[in-house]
Amino acid sequence: MEKEYLTKEKHEELLKELEYLTKTRRKEIAKELDSAGSMGDLRENSEYQQAREDQANLEQRISQIEMVLKDAVVVKGGSKEAVGVGSVVVLLKKGDKERIEYKIVGAEEASMAERKISAHSPLVQAMIGMKKGEEFSFVAPKGTMKYQIVEIK
Repeated sequence: MEKEYLTKEKHEELLKELEYLTKTRRKEIAKELDSAGSMGDLRENSEYQQAREDQANLEQRISQIEMVLKDAVVVKGGSKEAVGVGSVVVLLKKGDKERIEYKIVGAEEASMAERKISAHSPLVQAMIGMKKGEEFSFVAPKGTMKYQIVEIK
């Protein structure tokens, strides 16, 4: 199994979410189940069925968070010397003039909208350990892509 990386901020966010789900949301759903269960025939009780579905989704999310936290490696920040998890890299695609900036994070917090890219992505796997100024390539669905590392923050 591959390591899962989390920034300190994401680790704390997941701990808070887990605490809310286990201490508050579980109790809320238990009350909903109790209330809906007192309404009669459970086979035709849509409120009860919805509460059961909510309960199953809640327990699935709790289990998912617990697994991530159990196996996670918390990174404080990346090196400015070489590309790694927690690094912010500025790339220049060969043949392009536009620079692209990404923060390298674990899969749990990857978000292209926020320019956070998973450490498990082919792009990151191709540049891990490289230094400023180095060039690299990797195979993407569109073909071989070539980049240069302009800056590591």
